[in-house]
Amino acid sequence: MENLYWGLPPYTRKIGLPESRVLYTVLRSPHIDKKSREQFEMEIKKQFLIIKTERHERIFGAQYEILFSCKTRSDKEKLQRLL
Repeated sequence: MENLYWGLPPYTRKIGLPESRVLYTVLRSPHIDKKSREQFEMEIKKQFLIIKTERHERIFGAQYEILFSCKTRSDKEKLQRLL
């Protein structure tokens, strides 16, 4: 029943793998304000899917859709030019 909630077939199992978190601290200004800092974090989450198939079934590939959002103070046009 839990797999139906996540949109997975009933014969599929999810196994959680270790997660990691990396913290970054950056100075806001390179000049005088040493105490003024900006903090960022990057979280990495991993999962392992076990899909049981019958002999007549084939899995050719998988398609994933990942949605995320972030807030930034950077100029959006400058970021577009860098990419």
